[in-house]
Amino acid sequence: MTAVPTPAPPTPPTGPAPSAALTTDRLVLRPVRRADLPAVTRLWTDPRVREHLGGPVTEPVIRIRRRRIVGAPGCHAVVRAEDGTVVGLVTVEPGGRNGETEVSYQFLPEHWGRGYAREAVAAAVARVLQDAPSVVAVTQEANHRSRRLLAAVGLEHAESFVEWDAHQVLYRRRA
Repeated sequence: MTAVPTPAPPTPPTGPAPSAALTTDRLVLRPVRRADLPAVTRLWTDPRVREHLGGPVTEPVIRIRRRRIVGAPGCHAVVRAEDGTVVGLVTVEPGGRNGETEVSYQFLPEHWGRGYAREAVAAAVARVLQDAPSVVAVTQEANHRSRRLLAAVGLEHAESFVEWDAHQVLYRRRA
C-alpha cells in the first residue's frame, strides 16, 4: 500500500500586515480600496495638492501607483465617517527616512480648512508613537500650511535641507 502524502498546511503570507483601520471623531483611516482610486488619482494630479510635491504626477506613474496602492500596507484612505467621502490620504512608512517612521499626507482642496488633515495626521502620529520611538514628516519650507499642521500635532522642526531641488524641513516628534 502506498501512502498518500498529506498536503502541507498553507504557508502564511509574508510581509507587513495590512493596515488596521483607525477612527477619530469624524474620520476613518483605512486601507485604500479600488473604489477610492478616482479620489486618490485626483490627489496625484491636482496642481493645488501637488504644488509643494513636485507638480502633478505623469500618466505612466499614475498607472503604476493605481496598481500598487489598493490594500498597500501603511497607505490610508481618509474617509469622512458621516458619508464615506474620501477626503485625503495618509501614508505611514516604517523606516521611511533614515530608519525613522515617516508620515506623509495629501488632502483634496475642497476639504481644506475643515481640520480633517490635522485630525487624521494627529491620529496617525499617535498610532505610530505607540510602537516607535519617534515619527518624522517632511515638507517644503514654502508650504506654510503643512508646517503649521505639523507643529499643531506636536512635531518640532528638527532640520532643514535641500532635496528634489527645493528647500525642505523635517519635523520630528519623540514618544
